[in-house]
Amino acid sequence: MESTRQPGGRGRRRPRQSDIARVAGVSQTTVSLVLRGTTVGMSLARETRQRVLDAAERLGYVPDPVATRLASADNAMLGLYSFSATFPTDVAHSYYPILVGVEEEAAAQGQDLILFTGSSRTGTGAGDPASVRRVRVADGCLFFGRHVPEEPIRRLVEDGFPFVYIGRRDEPDVPYVGADYVSASAGVMARLAAAGHRKVRYLREHDQAPASGDREEGVLRGARAAGGATAGLVVRTDGTDLDALLRDWLAEGVTAVVVEQTDTGAALSGLGAAIERAGLSCPRDLSLAVLGAPVGARGRAPGGGAVFSGFDVPMREMGRDAVRLLLRLIAGEEGVRTRRLLPCEPVAGGTVAAPRRE
Repeated sequence: MESTRQPGGRGRRRPRQSDIARVAGVSQTTVSLVLRGTTVGMSLARETRQRVLDAAERLGYVPDPVATRLASADNAMLGLYSFSATFPTDVAHSYYPILVGVEEEAAAQGQDLILFTGSSRTGTGAGDPASVRRVRVADGCLFFGRHVPEEPIRRLVEDGFPFVYIGRRDEPDVPYVGADYVSASAGVMARLAAAGHRKVRYLREHDQAPASGDREEGVLRGARAAGGATAGLVVRTDGTDLDALLRDWLAEGVTAVVVEQTDTGAALSGLGAAIERAGLSCPRDLSLAVLGAPVGARGRAPGGGAVFSGFDVPMREMGRDAVRLLLRLIAGEEGVRTRRLLPCEPVAGGTVAAPRRE
């Protein structure tokens, strides 16, 4: 029997589908399809199926009873799981367009949806491994949210469970459909430079979500391309210290601020409130660009009430595209591009103008 002993002499761990894939010389997706007894799995070459079954027997693999609960048929059921603090059922929620896109495409493809609300379960969080394991009752699952626990996602990858994350991820082997924040953010900086802004600040929140990192990378790239300085360009905030920061920026001659948009909206709402308390308006006193609101959910700036300049995030299309990718993974299609970034749409808005001359 092949060894599945854990490092450090802690004893033999339970074999996983990743072990079967390694021994059989096939992908984890193929192992999952064969062991679940799906129509696609049964249509694979007899030799391939036999290698998988032989490897599973040699390793003593025992299937997860939850994972195989519905494996006797093609159930046409997709899971949708959010790692955000609240499930986006409110139309004002920044993730609501994702839910709309997923529902639209699932209906078009004849799929039912199971909504997993792990964040609302008493005593557990959305990242609790037991909560994440529940998604296995579906044929596959879509995940979204800024902060993702690594361990339960890693187990899904190892076991070959089909899933797609909506949003770019750094973890290897995680399929995703995201937005190209880097190019879009660099484009906003280029438009500010073209308008004559030389002193700019980028305001972002403290967390290290990939979406925040991508926006910052784009801002820095755009500043360098325009020949601007990057020292002191990036400022982090929790949204409570913007009055003092705004006064300092204006005293330094800052003429434009770029703000990331998140599911909390802490940086943007904090800056907007500070601008209003100072009796200022955009873009008369300060140009303001937002990176970037979901399509259809763009807000209005303080003071003049103009539509924010910046870019829109194609969340609705991300949801639709993620459903299409997940169905291809469930079907076991070969050669599928499992990582995709969609372009963001620039928005001229009304909060960016040439710097005011004193």
